[in-house]
Amino acid sequence: PLSAQALAEFNAAQERAGVVYISRIPPGMQPPKVRHLLGAYGEVGRVYLQQEDAKRAYLRRKHTSTKKPHYTEGWVEFVDKKVARTVAEMLNAQPIGGKKGTRWRDDVWTMKYLPRFKWSMLTEQIAHERAVHRDRLRQEVSQSRMEQKDYLKQVELARVLDKRAERKRKREEESEAAGEKAPQKPKAE
Repeated sequence: PLSAQALAEFNAAQERAGVVYISRIPPGMQPPKVRHLLGAYGEVGRVYLQQEDAKRAYLRRKHTSTKKPHYTEGWVEFVDKKVARTVAEMLNAQPIGGKKGTRWRDDVWTMKYLPRFKWSMLTEQIAHERAVHRDRLRQEVSQSRMEQKDYLKQVELARVLDKRAERKRKREEESEAAGEKAPQKPKAE
């Protein structure tokens, strides 16, 4: 448990922090590299990069030799919101740079400062998206089960109806055969 003073300090630090949104992460760039590159401009708190969706990652791994995860977008928290605003204004639409021959020399930063955006909002949004995704999967699975159950019920009904029709056809054949044999015997006598 936090003391009242520690809680007040924590809340004050959260109020001072600023969040920058990066709309495109270059392929192969990992969170430590983002922290390193942006750490040169100010003290970086937390970094969260959104991984690409599973289907796209599967196709990429299938057709390329790269197995490391790729990221699509990211959020970087700076300890001071003034630094975050300055970094976003200064680096937006600027090349990432580096030495000649580095991977991201020709890539461009695409970032925006998010005023009045706190890290807790991001974690709530991520938790909400996961819950929605989990509920959607659960709904699809239950719908699939219902469809499968209905299909098996229809198959069983068709089998029962086919058996009935087969028995009816056999009875008719037997009655026709019996009907033909009965009149033939009196004729023979």
